[in-house]
Parts: sequence; structure tokens; C-alpha cells
Amino acid sequence: MELLEIAKKRFSVRNYTNQKVEPEKLAKILEAAHVAPTAANLQPVHLIVAQSDEALAKVGEAAEVYGAPLAIIVCADHNKAWVRPFDKKQTGDIDASILTDHMMLQATELGLGSVWVCYFKPDVLSKAFHLPANLEPINILAIGYSAEGEGDPNRFAAQRIPMDKLVSYDML
Repeated sequence: MELLEIAKKRFSVRNYTNQKVEPEKLAKILEAAHVAPTAANLQPVHLIVAQSDEALAKVGEAAEVYGAPLAIIVCADHNKAWVRPFDKKQTGDIDASILTDHMMLQATELGLGSVWVCYFKPDVLSKAFHLPANLEPINILAIGYSAEGEGDPNRFAAQRIPMDKLVSYDML
């Protein structure tokens, strides 16, 4: 499958079957995160894989993961993140987002569904998973087999702003 085809096929799945994600598929998803670029290659990220009933219940206290059999808590490590010298912008959240996108696309290519969850209680996750102060949960990626079917790859003409509203050229 080509990248654009994968990107068009991916959609936010909010209803999963109870089929577990196979270890080899999880390994590929984590490898996709591992090879994702980060600012200055500092890799200021940490992933927490929740797949046991106990771990998923703890995630469920902080967020809705829609019955997914796998949730990956994506954290930024503020002790390692690159900082832009001009305005002190720390890039840990950006790096974490890039990893998440790589994992979503890899999951789609493997026939899995996913949803990026940003509506969660970070303090609950930090306490439940004993996160040190330098690790900030940025998002949760719920992954599993979709009970909703597949996304319509032709939906974007109706669901996205027109290309001329998205892109500007040579704005001087």
C-alpha cells in the first residue's frame, strides 16, 4: 500500500472488537515509533504499552479508549527535549505527535484501527503509571480491530477544507 492510500484509509475508530493485537503487529507499530524523527534526534519520548486488563482499566480511569485491547500512552520527556533558542519553544510534544502519527499509519497498514485520544486526565495517568515529573503524557493511542468497518477513502472532498484554503504560495 502506498502512503497516501494508507493515510486516506485511516480513520478514528471508536468501537473495537475484543480481538487482541498480535505481538508481531505491536512490534511493528512500536518500530514505526522508534524510527520516527525527533528534533535534533534527541528522542525525548517514552511509550507505555497498556494491554493487560489491569493496565487498560487504569487508562480507562483517565480516558475513554472505546474498548480497544491496546492503548499506548505517548509521553514527552522534558529533560531531553530540544529547545528552540529564539523563543524557548520545547519540542517534546511535537516529537511525541510525530511518533503517534507513525504508529497510527503503521496500524492502518496492518489492518488495525486506531484513535488518537487527547481528552484525558493527565494527573490520573501520571499517578496510575508512576510517571516521574519529567514525563508528560501527551496523548493516548487506542489500537485494535475495528468493529466499525473501514474508512471511506473518498470522504476527504466533503470533510476537509479546500486545498486553496489550506495552502498559500509565496506569501511575501
